[in-house]
Amino acid sequence: MAAINIDRLTEAELIDLNHRIVERLRLLQHMRAHVDMLEFRIGERVTFQPDGRGPVQGMLVRYNRKSVTVLTDDGHRWNVSPSLLSRAAAPDRARPPTRPNLTLLK
Repeated sequence: MAAINIDRLTEAELIDLNHRIVERLRLLQHMRAHVDMLEFRIGERVTFQPDGRGPVQGMLVRYNRKSVTVLTDDGHRWNVSPSLLSRAAAPDRARPPTRPNLTLLK
């Protein structure tokens, strides 16, 4: 890799270099988020832990540019970085109530 001597750059060249660096960093972050995103499918159960809160579970409902949208079990929507997600176990589904054995009387 070629070394760049920034001491010899003009202010305009430094500003241009800064813009190019920032754009490259954004591209790398976007690519990393995209790779992380593809590990999960729409409709998949996921979990994450926001700062200062307990774990939150929900269903991945949408891919965004840098994040995914998770619809939680209590109906809230969260935009979450895919790097913070992990797969969640399927929710325990209560068995449907069984009908008591009834005898029809005439």
